[in-house]
Amino acid sequence: MTDVIVGAGHNGLVAACYLARAGRDVVVLEALDRPGGGSRTEETVPGYRFDLHSAAHNIINMTDIPEDLDLPGAGLDYIEMDPFSIAVHADGRRVRFFRSIEATVESIAEESPAEAQAYQRFMDKALPIVRTVLPAIRGEMSAKVLPGQVSNLARALRHQPLTTARDAISPYDSLLRRWLPSDLTRGPVSAFAAHAGVGPTVPGGALFAFWQAAYHLFGQWHGRGGAQNLTDALVTRLTSLGGQVRCSSPVERIDAPGGRVRAVVLEGGERIAADNVITAINPQTALLELLDPPLSGEVGADLAAARRSNVVQALVHVATDRLPDYDNSRPGDWNGLQSYVDRLGDLTSAWTQSEAGHLPDPLPLYAFTPSAIDPTLAPAGHHTVYLACPAAPSVIDGGWPARREEFVEACLATMEERAPGFRNSVVGISPWTPDEMEHVERWPGGHPMHLDIALDQLGPFRPTKALGRWRTPIDGLYISGAGTNPAGGIAGTPGRQAARTLLSDQK
Repeated sequence: MTDVIVGAGHNGLVAACYLARAGRDVVVLEALDRPGGGSRTEETVPGYRFDLHSAAHNIINMTDIPEDLDLPGAGLDYIEMDPFSIAVHADGRRVRFFRSIEATVESIAEESPAEAQAYQRFMDKALPIVRTVLPAIRGEMSAKVLPGQVSNLARALRHQPLTTARDAISPYDSLLRRWLPSDLTRGPVSAFAAHAGVGPTVPGGALFAFWQAAYHLFGQWHGRGGAQNLTDALVTRLTSLGGQVRCSSPVERIDAPGGRVRAVVLEGGERIAADNVITAINPQTALLELLDPPLSGEVGADLAAARRSNVVQALVHVATDRLPDYDNSRPGDWNGLQSYVDRLGDLTSAWTQSEAGHLPDPLPLYAFTPSAIDPTLAPAGHHTVYLACPAAPSVIDGGWPARREEFVEACLATMEERAPGFRNSVVGISPWTPDEMEHVERWPGGHPMHLDIALDQLGPFRPTKALGRWRTPIDGLYISGAGTNPAGGIAGTPGRQAARTLLSDQK
């Protein structure tokens, strides 16, 4: 029995590991010349290693997947980022978000005791909501965990249940304005919510602001040596289980005559017979373009209608000879995400501008400086500064090649404002914009999440209701990846659940 996985991102590799562990013959096909997808680390500036996409691995550390596959035994090594975030306001104010809620409240109180108390109340509301959602994120939806979910849901709804219900389905722009008194905390919390690729005015986006509580519960983590550490550990584990990864093997089509998958055909004509196939790429690409014949009828139409907005992430990798020099800095300020989003309204405005194809002004930006906790990424005494705009246009007026330098300059200007002298520390720059992500990663529109994360495209509705359980109408064909249940990000849950579904069907 041969099972073929299309796509060697982390979800594809997780699925392959579970199938191989069950004794199945598994081969993973990857179009690029190296595995990893959104979890890769590369020397984009000579001598400096940068994560291409996933700078922090949070959700997978909320699951038991690393332990279940013994990934630490295969080389996986995470370093905690604490504080997990710091707000670097242009006016000099600083707020540090530690894993400890108490320490975070103390930090906010240095600037505003009233704001600190409001943040504590916000976390008191958010914690039971996060605990209610966690089983779905982990792939643990069963009768065994249902009582715990009911208990957490009861806590969330105990006071003012209608208000809580409204909060849960509201945009996080509205939620944060109700719960937090000012942009002292609204700005940085919204920056973290935007990190999920969800806009401030999207209904149901409140979950991603409430998700702030998850970082207090589980922390934020950096793979030693970069995000590639996860990929390398998964490949090592898969190989030890007898599985195979074939890179530089782009798929041309998935043959499924008569409603049953039969083979995967590579560009160039090689045909690989397959008893089962799991696609761990964009589900629209897999089922509407590669599948032969393509998915049709109502199920196909629903999938074709799944949405991607024009708002994505754009990055600049900056190699420096020192860390950004923030005023009033303290040890640890470079450990996690450094937010330069001063005002929630600026982020909301940026989303609107990018949706219309314009480069936002002001430009929302945050940074990671992982070399501060991981010296393997840069030469001695030097550093890697990962700059990310969470609200950049996928398609931009004039095209990205013509606007790329303008974007880089806007990022550097923001950095110079927050860390005077930053330009003088720069020794190399490598922009990584949505057009390049689309071309290299084969992500339509440069969307690492494949599809928008919205209430009707989340959990069992991702990518659609009919396809939300990892099965397709084609016998032997399953789907995984960021565009499938429950959501995108570095989680591994879509990969494990697709493999479990396949194995269950085989029984």
